[in-house]
Amino acid sequence: MTISNRHEEHAFYDFTIPALHPWSHVVKKGQILRIVDLEGQQAVDTLFYSAADPTERYSAQDTALAQGSPYVTAGTKLISNEGNVMAVVIADTAGNHDTSAGACSAEANTVRFGHETRYMHSCRDNFVLELSKHGMTKRDIVSNINFFMNVPVEEDGTLAIVDGLSKPGDYVEIRAEMDVLCVISNCPQVNNPCNGFNPTPVRTLIWEA
Repeated sequence: MTISNRHEEHAFYDFTIPALHPWSHVVKKGQILRIVDLEGQQAVDTLFYSAADPTERYSAQDTALAQGSPYVTAGTKLISNEGNVMAVVIADTAGNHDTSAGACSAEANTVRFGHETRYMHSCRDNFVLELSKHGMTKRDIVSNINFFMNVPVEEDGTLAIVDGLSKPGDYVEIRAEMDVLCVISNCPQVNNPCNGFNPTPVRTLIWEA
């Protein structure tokens, strides 16, 4: 656990993302973004793009390779597909955030939970909606970070999505190392325990460098 000494009243940006909804914001180099799991056990699917050139974006594979771990936590450098450090996680009260399981989608819901779930809202839908505001399409969705999502790796290498470990008020803080566009889907999944079967709001705050 790495705790921050930043005070909420000093943040210049403070917005609560409603349950089920997407969000995006440019975080400039040196600024610090905090994502707060207000009620606990809420997966926050997150992508980063270079604000100057969105063809440079977060790479889950390069990030995991660089740190030798499939999880994101305090000290993790978030690496782009061009090998640059986009941001660094500088505080984390929950730990072991997933960056392997990806975002829920209509296709994944159908395979995992049956055809009746095909038209339920998903993180991929949220990403498509939010990216469209920035001139991007579904082709620009890459493997994401799932903050506060508990995905242990089984002995045979399979991923298990189980009850989240985050408590109400847990947070991560990320310092931008370049101007980045952060895109979030506040996960609407109700068919597996990543959200405790009850999607809830999360809070975002940004401090100046």
